[in-house]
Amino acid sequence: MILRSPKHIPIQTTICSWRINTEWLLLSMKEQAIIRSYDVTDKEAVLNLLRLNTPAYFAVEEEVGFIHYLENEIQYYYVLELNKQIVGSGGFNFSGINTVGKISWDMLHPDFQGKSLGSALLHYRIEKLKQFKDLETIIVRTSQLAYTFYQKNGFYLTEVVEDYWAKGFHLYKMEYQHMNRI
Repeated sequence: MILRSPKHIPIQTTICSWRINTEWLLLSMKEQAIIRSYDVTDKEAVLNLLRLNTPAYFAVEEEVGFIHYLENEIQYYYVLELNKQIVGSGGFNFSGINTVGKISWDMLHPDFQGKSLGSALLHYRIEKLKQFKDLETIIVRTSQLAYTFYQKNGFYLTEVVEDYWAKGFHLYKMEYQHMNRI
């Protein structure tokens, strides 16, 4: 299985160890995966991903915010399909004058977590973000339930705010530490 861009071109990345490990894993799964741009017809499938990850990673109250994001704030959002089934999604937005890229609303079907698919989707978006010439920083705002995933993928913790998302769901603001563009 080879991850493909929305135009079905193999994804390229400059993170060699991630690329080799992920390609080996994906090829060994013998399934076809693509990453493509979100379409409004995907709304129910990505809402289902959120629900499958609630309350393990998201508070029930966050569904309203996610729907608002999909309908009003979406800039770049992608879905990861495995054998034509949406098993993951995530996007990015900007703040400032396109100087800060914000990784947003990452989720993966629980049956597919721990198989490097989430890392593939994350690094796909990081490479997309690095194509914007004014970009200075990439951040993610996550919770204590998922911050170690981002830490393993090159982010470091910059701020913690307790009960930010909901009671018991703390904000963990993180920044990407590998901003070299080569």
